[in-house]
Amino acid sequence: MATRARQAWRHRSAETSSTIFLILRRMRAPLIVLITIFAVSVLGLTLIPGRDAAGQPTRMGFFDAFYFMSYTATTIGYGEIPQPFTGAQRLWVTATIYLTVVGWAYAIGSLLTLLQDRAFRQALARQRFTRTVSRLREPFLLIVGYGQTGQLLGRKLDAIGRRFVVLDVSGDRVDALDVDSYHADIPGLAVDAGDPRALGLAGLEHPQCEGVLALTDDDEVNLVVTMTAALVRPDLPVIARTVSPAIDRRMRAFGSPRVVNPFDRFGDHLGLALRAPSSYRLMSWLEDGPGADLPARGRPPVAGRWVVCGYGRFGRKLTEDLRREGLDVRIIDVRPDAGPEDAIVVGDASEPAVLARAELEQAVGFVAGTDNDTTNLSLIAAARRINPSLFIASRQNRPASAPLFAAMDTDRLLVPTEMVAREIYAQLSTPLLWRFLQDVPARGDDWAAGMITRITRQCGRCLGDVWKVALSRRDAPALEPHLRADGATVGALLRSPRDREQRIAAVPLLLQREAEAILGPGDDVALVPGDQLLFAGRPSARRDLLDTVTHHAVSEYVLRGRSVPSGWLWQRVTGRVPHGR
Repeated sequence: MATRARQAWRHRSAETSSTIFLILRRMRAPLIVLITIFAVSVLGLTLIPGRDAAGQPTRMGFFDAFYFMSYTATTIGYGEIPQPFTGAQRLWVTATIYLTVVGWAYAIGSLLTLLQDRAFRQALARQRFTRTVSRLREPFLLIVGYGQTGQLLGRKLDAIGRRFVVLDVSGDRVDALDVDSYHADIPGLAVDAGDPRALGLAGLEHPQCEGVLALTDDDEVNLVVTMTAALVRPDLPVIARTVSPAIDRRMRAFGSPRVVNPFDRFGDHLGLALRAPSSYRLMSWLEDGPGADLPARGRPPVAGRWVVCGYGRFGRKLTEDLRREGLDVRIIDVRPDAGPEDAIVVGDASEPAVLARAELEQAVGFVAGTDNDTTNLSLIAAARRINPSLFIASRQNRPASAPLFAAMDTDRLLVPTEMVAREIYAQLSTPLLWRFLQDVPARGDDWAAGMITRITRQCGRCLGDVWKVALSRRDAPALEPHLRADGATVGALLRSPRDREQRIAAVPLLLQREAEAILGPGDDVALVPGDQLLFAGRPSARRDLLDTVTHHAVSEYVLRGRSVPSGWLWQRVTGRVPHGR
C-alpha cells in the first residue's frame, strides 16, 4: 500500500512539474522582455539626477525607483514620489511608460496564446484529472472506452450508485461527461488508452479501484488494457470486449478476465431461444435491468432452412450455432471462399437472382449479418418481398440506424454495444444475478415459465428493483438473533411489516449458501446466518424488507407476530423486549 502511494505521488509530482515546465518554456521570452524593461527603467531613474526642495542635485535610490516603477508599470499610479521630477526624469519616465505597455501587451498576448494551446490545455486537464482520481475515497471502476457501450453502462452504474472513472481517445466524449446528468462528478481524460501509462494516471494502482472495463471498439487496445491490468494488478477483476476469437484467446492468457463477445452471445441467445424460449425470455428481462418490460413471447422456427447473408465473424459464429441446433443453413456472400462449397451461394444478396438461388421461398429464417446497416436494411426488405413469413434476424452496427431498424420490426436484432452493456451490467450490479442467469438454462424451460409467472403475479410486467440481502450481523442485525435461535423461512421474511398476513411484492430468485445456490427458493426453505438472497420486486418491497432485517421491532412483528415498542426506554418500562435482546 505504501509503495503504491509513493508511486501515485511520483506520478502527480511528474505531472505538476511537466505543467510548470511547459508554462515557463512558453512564457520565457515574454518574461525576459518584461524583466529587462523593468530593470532598465529602474536603472535609468537611479542614474538621471534630480533636484530636492532646496534645489540641490540628488539621485533616486534603487528602492524608490523600484517602488515608483512598480505602481507606474502596473497602471495603479499612486502619484507618490520623493521629489518633483526634472525634465530629464519626466522624459525618461515617458519612454519607460510606453516600453512597459509594449512589454505587457507582449506578455498578455503570449499568455492568452498559451491558454489556447492544445498541449497546455491537455497538461492542465491531465493534472486536474490525476488530482481528482487520487482524492477518491470510495470504490470505483475504471472504464476504458466511452462510446455507446460505455455511455449505456455508465448510466446504469450511476443509477445504482457505483462510481467510475473514464478514459477515452475522443475529447468530445470526455467533455460530454460534464453535461450528462450523472448523480456524481465523473472524472474523465482524453488519452490513448493503448499507452499503459494512461491507466496509471486513471488510478489503476489506486487502492479504491475495484475493476477495469475495456470497452473500446479497438480489440488491440482492449488487449493492451487487459494485459496491463493483469501485470500491474493481478488481483483486480477485468471485463473486456472483443469480437475476435484470436484476441479472446490472447486475453485469457493473462489471468482470468471475463471476455464478452457480442457475436458469441447473440448466437448463444438465439440457440437458447430455439430450444428454451421461456428461459431466454426470463434472462433477457433480467439483463435489461430495472424498468424493463417483459419481452413478448416469440420463438424462432426450430425446423427448416435458414439463410445467412454475410459470412464474416458474426455470420460464421451464428452459422455454427444454428447448425449446432440441427438446422440447415445456406450462406450468401460475395467471396467464393467464404464458406463450404455445398452451402454457399456466391453473389450480392440484394439481387433477386441470388436470393432465388438460395431458395429463400422455402426458408424459415433469414439473417442480415453484414457490417453495413443500409445493406442489412435493403436485404431485409428484399427477403420479405420474396417470403413474408420469414423469421428475420439482423445486425445493427451504428446507433444512428436504430429508428430504421425499429421501423423494420425485426424478430431478433443484434446491437453489439447494447448487448455488451447489458451483460456487463448483469455481472457488476449484483454478482448473484450473474450466477442466477448462468444457472437458468439448466433448470429447464418449464421452470423458467413458472418463474416468469411468479414475478408477474407479484410485481407486474415491468421489472422493478433487483437487489441482494445478506443475512449477516452487519447487514441484517434485527434478523440475526432469530436465525440463531429458531430460524426463519423465506416465506416468513416476505411478510409485510404493516400486516403480516399480507405478502410484500417481491420474489426470491436465488439463495446462496456458501458454494451452494438454490434457484427460486420456496417459502418453506429455512434460512441460516450467512445466507445471501437475491430478490426481484417493487421498490416499496425493497424498503419493507430493509425494515424487517434492520429494525428489531419490525422483525419481531413480522416473524413472531409480537408488537413491541421501538424505543429502548419504553421496552424496559413495558417489559416487551425483542427476541435475543
